[in-house]
Amino acid sequence: MSASGDVVPIADPQAQQPRVGIGVDVHAYGADTARTMWLGGLAWPGEAGLVGHSDGDVAAHAACDALLSAAGLGDLGSVFGTDDPSWANATGVALLTATVHLVQGAGYSIGNIAVQVIGNRPRLAARRVEAEAALTAAAGAPVSVAATTSDGLGLTGRGEGVAAVATALVFRR
Repeated sequence: MSASGDVVPIADPQAQQPRVGIGVDVHAYGADTARTMWLGGLAWPGEAGLVGHSDGDVAAHAACDALLSAAGLGDLGSVFGTDDPSWANATGVALLTATVHLVQGAGYSIGNIAVQVIGNRPRLAARRVEAEAALTAAAGAPVSVAATTSDGLGLTGRGEGVAAVATALVFRR
């Protein structure tokens, strides 16, 4: 802003750094007991799988949305839509890897991604480091994972599904 209070345009808006994106994903637990639950790039034996066009990995999907948002590339649904059969049953790690290639192709480097999983189960604490390693390997940048419950409130509190919120930081190369 100038001294007179006028907004001064930035000469090169693309030069602004860093860029931050937010992603959110929610999936319901499925009734198919044969479907594997995937969360944080990990299989969770003994847990009900999450319903979705792909594997339902809310942590990986929220990370994808955050990266796409930060780079101004849309969102998971517009890039890997359910109308594209090639992504049916894809793993969250495969989607995250493909998203990283798109973000890098658009001229950005990834600083980091933070993911917060919201749900009653599975209990993420025992495998948090493992989930961080799986998502970090897919992203090629540090990914931190945390988890919380919603104290019995909402769809996650009622045990209907799992949600995740993520932020991503990217830099123009």
